[in-house]
Amino acid sequence: MTDVDTSPTKRVTKRRGQTRQRLLDAAAEVFGDQGFGHATVEQICERGGYSRGAFYSNFDSLDQLFFAMWEQKSAAMLADLKSATAAISTDSLDMTAVVGRIVSVVPVDAQWYRINAEFTAHALRNDALRTAVADREDAILQTLLPLVQSALGDVGRRIVGDPTTLGRALVAVHDGTSVQCLVDPDTDAAFALRLDIFTRILLSYTEPIPTHPSSEESP
Repeated sequence: MTDVDTSPTKRVTKRRGQTRQRLLDAAAEVFGDQGFGHATVEQICERGGYSRGAFYSNFDSLDQLFFAMWEQKSAAMLADLKSATAAISTDSLDMTAVVGRIVSVVPVDAQWYRINAEFTAHALRNDALRTAVADREDAILQTLLPLVQSALGDVGRRIVGDPTTLGRALVAVHDGTSVQCLVDPDTDAAFALRLDIFTRILLSYTEPIPTHPSSEESP
């Protein structure tokens, strides 16, 4: 396979939307139980109670289904993050509290971690898929960064340097600490460390916003 179609599927009616969602839910269960590489269209259809025809009227492939699942997960996370950061401007919070509020809506989900990790390994064997994954991650990052910048501004801080660098650092922290939170027997300690690392990264890549004009800006 050299071309990957990750574009939205055909026009979604209410009934088609319900079928599509049930297939996505069934796929999440099958991927979680069997692993992405061992899952088949037939297993997903059986789990969801649909025929192969129903599957292929909604998705061209398992790869396209995964991207639809990823979009749905990302959209939900970004919506939660937008709500969490919007409330920061109305509350009196310090940096640690702000980071805690942001991190609390970025889920660490065992099932999704397994699915995502297995698909990433699959994508690394295919140039077109690898490019598609990179493009999706970049699009999510560009949507995420304005929310983070706004939240930082509400506590009097601004990003130093290229915001994308901070964004990539945050993604790396999320990926790495997710594994620790899922495998560490001391879950509370792992999540506390996750919060601490996120806070340290944000402090390292930001600085206080000057409260007075610099000498260069003075008349």
